[in-house]
Amino acid sequence: MSGTTPARPGLLRRWALYDFANSAFPTVIETFVFAAYFTRQVAPDPVTGSALWGTAVGLAGLVVALLGPVAGALADHGGGQRRWLLAATALCVLPTAALWWVQPQASNLIIPLLLVGIAAVGMELASVFYNALLPRLAPASQIGRWSGWGWGLGYAGGLLCLLLALFGLVREGAWLTLPREDASHVRASFVLAAAWFALFALPLLTARLPGRDAPPGRLEIRASLAELWQTLRGLRRQGALLRFLVARMLYTDALATLFAFGGVYAAGTFAMTEAQVLAFGIGLNVTAGLGAAAFAHLDDRLGSRNTIVIALLALLASGAAALLAQSVASFWAAGLALGVFVGPAQAASRSLLARMAPPQQRNQLFGLFTLSGKATAFLGPLLVGWATLYSGSQRVGMAVILGLWLAGLALLLTVPADRPRGHE
Repeated sequence: MSGTTPARPGLLRRWALYDFANSAFPTVIETFVFAAYFTRQVAPDPVTGSALWGTAVGLAGLVVALLGPVAGALADHGGGQRRWLLAATALCVLPTAALWWVQPQASNLIIPLLLVGIAAVGMELASVFYNALLPRLAPASQIGRWSGWGWGLGYAGGLLCLLLALFGLVREGAWLTLPREDASHVRASFVLAAAWFALFALPLLTARLPGRDAPPGRLEIRASLAELWQTLRGLRRQGALLRFLVARMLYTDALATLFAFGGVYAAGTFAMTEAQVLAFGIGLNVTAGLGAAAFAHLDDRLGSRNTIVIALLALLASGAAALLAQSVASFWAAGLALGVFVGPAQAASRSLLARMAPPQQRNQLFGLFTLSGKATAFLGPLLVGWATLYSGSQRVGMAVILGLWLAGLALLLTVPADRPRGHE
């Protein structure tokens, strides 16, 4: 059990560094650089590009939702956890590096979308095995702090890789001068993201993990799926765990919708320019990372569930302030305050499941954890879009996010508080 796990600071630092590594992919590829490059320069026009990009990302999310629990069951049954992590990491890194060959106005749009989809699936599956390592490496009294520190490092890694890409490769007057007629300066940033992930993941991937995995052997697919089915059936008898996963599904959907629509809201309601929206997004990520790290010790002292409750209450208050803001300055203040509590809600969710999961089911349950973050990813954006359309107001539409946070909070309060032992 995690409660008897001795502290392994060296291994835990390697574990946290993996968060620093994998954040390069969502930041550079999925959000800022490749997404814009594909819609503006690869696709025939931005409308077609946006439609194809949304479809590809949605399908990748569906694949992750379906494969996450299955991959976790295979790892729990077959052992070789580090090998699974290595394979999933490679499944992200290699297709990401291959994006270098995606030229502007490409004749075949399926290949780049397929590469991004495979890489996204690899990254999400890697997170299943990576997250499940936390209770194996950290004692119960330190799970919260390491989860928070890792999440904070993740925000830092994504931003640092993005800034290196922008100032080192993409901008006019970049440190490294590359041809622009074939977008080499932009395409090089995709290789940078792949190299960043591989380099900073290497310390964990080459580490000797404590304890012994079951021999990797062959894939026991039928036995693994049978175990997964028993776990799913057993969730009905594990009411607290089931309620937590559903609650997380609701408030995580709200967080994802916030990041998806925050820039749209800022531009539409306050007429912020693209540069201002980008600066706001960077600021939001900075405060989220700082918040995750700052709340790490609180997680271990008050428990993960109580930390999430505090974060959700603060998100409701700061989110309401952002929606009621009448000036750009007040919106910035409320938005950056909101960011402080985004990271703790995410990091404490990981540590709560790490404390709740039986050792023999960790990978399976973190697979379900991934599923709970993907299963209703469409819900928040759909509700915000409908509410905005019918009300004619972006403020009313964005208020849906508050409703999802409130619903998640109400359900989370029915989950018994965890009580970490041996505070240090």
